[in-house]
Amino acid sequence: MKRFGLIGTSLSHSFSQRWFAEKFAREGLADHRYDLFELPTLDAFPALVKETPGLCGLNVTIPFKRSVMPLLHLLAPDAAAVGAVNTVSFSNGRSTGHNTDVIGFRTMLLPLLNGTRPRALVLGSGGASLAVAFVLRELGIKFRVVSRSRERGDLTWDLLDPAIVGVCTLIVNTTPVGMFPDVEAAPPLPFEAIGPRHVVIDLIYNPEHTLLLQKAKERGAQVANGIAMLEAQAEASWAIWNGQLDQGT
Repeated sequence: MKRFGLIGTSLSHSFSQRWFAEKFAREGLADHRYDLFELPTLDAFPALVKETPGLCGLNVTIPFKRSVMPLLHLLAPDAAAVGAVNTVSFSNGRSTGHNTDVIGFRTMLLPLLNGTRPRALVLGSGGASLAVAFVLRELGIKFRVVSRSRERGDLTWDLLDPAIVGVCTLIVNTTPVGMFPDVEAAPPLPFEAIGPRHVVIDLIYNPEHTLLLQKAKERGAQVANGIAMLEAQAEASWAIWNGQLDQGT
């Protein structure tokens, strides 16, 4: 049995297990299995790896994308450059960290830009934010990171005024605010500053239409959730696990 899975602290919202189960069924891979491994802390990570026979790969989600890095034997160049890991591969007793969030976000973003390079706001400063920032820099898009802490962002939430939001016509939410089951929450934006020129992306995919996206759409903005990113990064993870995507390790 070839084993795969997802690690994080709260995984009831995740679509990954269903996505991979459907993929395995389509491709006739009866000897493949994908599980959700809820870990209260990463102290349990070494035991999980040791006690899961046939473990070939793991996806990593909140809040472990950065803290898992010191526990791995190797980092692929993408993960080292971004400073976060969302995919781990295992081979010959050694673990390697990768970041397929970069591939996923780039894949979903480019069609939305239509060749433009708008100023951007990145909401949140966690592991997903690092991948988003990496792609924006790669594309030459100027951006600011909004965080609760000035040490981890360019702006704190209380400094996010209508003038800034009006100028930054690409907004990307990387926080879990609005994720199931807390579906009545939204990041504290001045929504009156959002209009038809805006593209608002929420990396959350459960619910499909977060309160953030609903409010932005009401203001005429183009909106997108995280499903396309999830699917692209999952395909990239699968390619890594099967040795079909060389990331220079």
